[in-house]
Amino acid sequence: MTEPTQHRLSLLEKSGYAMGDAAANLVWRGALAYLAIFYTDTLGISAAAAALLLLVVRLSDGMTDIIMGMVADRTKSKHGRFRPWILWSAPVLGLFMVLAFTAPDLSPEMKLLWAYFTYIGLTLAYTVNNVPYSALMGVMTPSHNERSVLSGYRFFGAFLGGVLVMGFTPQLVELFGQGDDAQGYQYTMYMFAALLVALCLVTFFTTRERVESVANTASLRKELTDLSLNLPLIIVPLLAISAFFYSLTQGEDATYQLNSLYTGVICAVVLFLTGYFVRKLVRKPESETTPSQRDLIDLITNMPWLMILGLGFLTMLFNGIKYGIIAYYFKHYVGDASLSGWYFIVLLLVSMVAALVAGYLARLLGKKTLFVISLAVSGLLTCTIALVPPGEVLWVFIIGGAAEFFAAFMPVLVFSMLGDAADYSEWKHNRRATGLFYSAGTFIQKTGGGFAGALVLIVLNAYGYVGTDPSTIQQATGGMISLMSWIPSIFAFVSILLLVVYPLNAERMNQIEYDLRQRRREAGLADS
Repeated sequence: MTEPTQHRLSLLEKSGYAMGDAAANLVWRGALAYLAIFYTDTLGISAAAAALLLLVVRLSDGMTDIIMGMVADRTKSKHGRFRPWILWSAPVLGLFMVLAFTAPDLSPEMKLLWAYFTYIGLTLAYTVNNVPYSALMGVMTPSHNERSVLSGYRFFGAFLGGVLVMGFTPQLVELFGQGDDAQGYQYTMYMFAALLVALCLVTFFTTRERVESVANTASLRKELTDLSLNLPLIIVPLLAISAFFYSLTQGEDATYQLNSLYTGVICAVVLFLTGYFVRKLVRKPESETTPSQRDLIDLITNMPWLMILGLGFLTMLFNGIKYGIIAYYFKHYVGDASLSGWYFIVLLLVSMVAALVAGYLARLLGKKTLFVISLAVSGLLTCTIALVPPGEVLWVFIIGGAAEFFAAFMPVLVFSMLGDAADYSEWKHNRRATGLFYSAGTFIQKTGGGFAGALVLIVLNAYGYVGTDPSTIQQATGGMISLMSWIPSIFAFVSILLLVVYPLNAERMNQIEYDLRQRRREAGLADS
C-alpha cells in the first residue's frame, strides 16, 4: 500500500491557526510562570494555600474539558463545530486574565476566596476557548503528516505568545507599577487581554474545517445529563489521587503520617472500585449504551490515547516544574529577578525554532523516535543545571536553552499524536469524537500544570519558604536548585518507558489514513 496523497494547508491558514495558541498562551504561560509568585509575593497568600488552590482548581477544571469536548462535537453552525467557540470565548478569557492578576485590598481570607473565584473563572474560560481550538487541528486536514507540521506551527504561535508574556511581564510590571506590583500586574494584563482578543479573531477568519464524520443526532441535553452520571468514573479517582498526593507533603510527624496512611488506603479502594465499574461499562452491549457512553468507552479502551495521556501528563510535569521555578530561582538564588524575563525569552525563542522543525523531523525520523530523543537529551541536560554555581549565569542560559530545544518537541508531538488516536478510534469503531479526544490535550495541560505548580510550591514549603519573610529565603535555595534540575528530569526519563510500547508507528498510521479516506469517499463525506 502506497502512502496516501497528502493534503497541504496554505501558509496563511497554518499561520492563522498558530495565532490562536499565541492568544491562549498569553494566559497559559503567564499563569504558569507568574501566578504562583503573584499569589505568594503580591497578593500575600501562603505557599501551601496557593499550592492547594492550583492543584484543586486545575484538576476539577480538567473535568470540564471533557464536557466541552462533547459540546463542541455536537455544535452546529454555519462556521463549523469548533471555530465559533474561539470567537465567543475570547472577550471572557481576556476579562478573567485581568481579574486573576488583580490584588484587591481585602482580609487574608477574602484574598484567598478572590484567588479561587478568579482562577476558576480563568480556567473555565480557557477551557471554552482552547478545547475547540485544539480540536480544530483534527478537522483542518485528514493527513496525519500534515497535522504534524500544523502542530509545529501551532506551538510556534504558542511559544511566541510565551515570549511576550513570560519575557516582558517583569519589565512591564515595573514600568506600569513604579514600585507598586499590584498596579503593575493589572495594567500589564490589560494590554495582553486586548492582544488576546485580536489574535483569536485572526484564527477565526483564516481557518477552515474540512474533515466531516457521521453526525451525532442525540439530544445534547440528554447527552450531558447522561455524561454527568458517568463523569464520577474520572473525577472521583483523580480527587482521591490528589488527596493522597497532597497528604504526603503536609509534614512528617505522627499525625500527618497517619493521615497519609488513611488517604492512601482510601485512594487504593477508590481506584479498585473505579476499575470494577469501568469494566462493567465496557462490557455492556452497544445496544444498551447511549452515544455519550459509547464516546467514553471508545476513549477509555483506546490504548494509544491512554498512552498519549500519560506522556502528556509526564512531559507537562517536566516542563511545568522547570517553568514554575524560574522566577524564584533567578530572584532568590541568582539574585537578579530581571534575568528571569531574559531567560524566558531565550527559552521561548529556541522553542519557536524547534516547533517549526519538529513536524519535518517527525516525518523524517518518525514521531516515536523523535520523542525518545527529545526526552533523553533534554532530561540529561536539565540535570546538569544543578552543577552550575550562582555566579555562572551564562552557563544556565546555555544549558537551559539547549535542553529547551529538545523539550519543545514534546507538546508538538503530543498534540499531533492526539489526532492519530482520534483516527485510530474512527478506524476501529467507525465513530469520531474529535473534540472529546482533543479535550485530553487541555485536560493533561491543566492536570499536569496543576501538579507541577503545586509540586513547586510544596517543595518550597517543605524548605520553609515564606514569600513575605526574607529570613526564610536562604534556607529554600536548595529546593530551588533541585526543582531547576533533577526533580523535573525524573518525569522525562519515566516517559521514555511509555514510548517503548506505543503502537502507532508511521507505517500503521499510513494504513489507517488510507482506509479512512476510502470510507469517507464511500459515505460522501468531505475530506479535502
